Amino acid sequence: MRVLRFAATAFALAILVSVSAFAPMAAADPLLAYGARIAGDEARTRIVIDMDRAPAFTVHYLDNPVRIVVDLPATAFGFPAGDLKPAGLFKDIRFGTMDADSARIVLTAKKPVKLVAAKVQADESGKGQRLVLDAEMLPAEQFSELVKKQSWTNGDTAEDVGPVEPTQKADPNTFLVAVDAGHGGIDAGATGTDGTTQEKDITLAFAKMLADKLNAQSGIKAFLTRDKDQYLTLSERVTIARQNHASLFISLHADTLKQKDIRGATVYTISDKASDRLAGEVADRENNSDQIAGAESQAQPAAVTDILMDLTRRETQAFSISLAQDVLSSFNGQISMINNPHRHAGFQVLTAPDVPSILLELGFLSNKEDEKLLLDPDWRQKVADRLTEAVKQYRVSIIANGG
Repeated sequence: MRVLRFAATAFALAILVSVSAFAPMAAADPLLAYGARIAGDEARTRIVIDMDRAPAFTVHYLDNPVRIVVDLPATAFGFPAGDLKPAGLFKDIRFGTMDADSARIVLTAKKPVKLVAAKVQADESGKGQRLVLDAEMLPAEQFSELVKKQSWTNGDTAEDVGPVEPTQKADPNTFLVAVDAGHGGIDAGATGTDGTTQEKDITLAFAKMLADKLNAQSGIKAFLTRDKDQYLTLSERVTIARQNHASLFISLHADTLKQKDIRGATVYTISDKASDRLAGEVADRENNSDQIAGAESQAQPAAVTDILMDLTRRETQAFSISLAQDVLSSFNGQISMINNPHRHAGFQVLTAPDVPSILLELGFLSNKEDEKLLLDPDWRQKVADRLTEAVKQYRVSIIANGG
């Protein structure tokens, strides 16, 4: 591959801008990329490049190492390299001139990745256009297929860009449930009263049991976000659910509290404001799991202002509350719950805009009686049965309402 010749100096760029101010723009004049920014984490990352006019572009993928190559017409890059400092999914970003007629951006990724969206849109201020690249992590086998199937011809467009194909090949009529075992790997979560019981083991054992019970139901299929002692960021958990087009997301936990006498199950849904201090404290601890595991905290990509997406979020939140109520109804009189068992707070793991989601605290490892139950296979079976019934009831109500 030819060595990239990087952007002109600020002095040369200033000359280019001043000349263009006094002469009509010719067809061969290069595009001007005058600003750039990047935000996200190791599940999803957005890159935005501000340009003076709309660019034509093509996208290709390379392996060993994993790279996304974005080819552009002749472009003058007039922003500091630090504005595209590698972050999120990307460990190296390079951009520059290829020849008199072309330029290139090379994004080297930390893991298999795909652009799920690559688009040009008008700048809100009317100054120019924006090239927006939304990258998302991808299963390794899907990335390998993507590399094999793509072509490198002059007629290529960004046709490789598009939604990630689901790893779960469920029937369209199947109700798909993402079962998320909280914590894992280096993030052990909470520990029991004697320091030996670990939350990550409790949640994984229960998640496997619940998934098995759901998979035994007609019209329902479940999958695990993790099926072993593996660390996943909060964003990765949400992304896995969305990539597989889950109909529901259930995140399982068994936290600890300073108040040792509090016990019983709790169902949480998302909200900008915590319903109470306890809910806020639990959300803060759960949201801090990435930092505990040493994962770098990155700013999330700015949400695209879209009235349809806003309506989707509101509808999803309503469905999440409906699911929570079905769980509480199924648990009532059968499974011990805390006072006011439906609570809400700003849990990051519940942020999927289009997947109804709940976080279920099975009990509290800080309470000796709850810890005994959490370790009891018979009790787990009973809770999994009641939770399965709740999912079935929710599915029936969705179908009855035309969902």
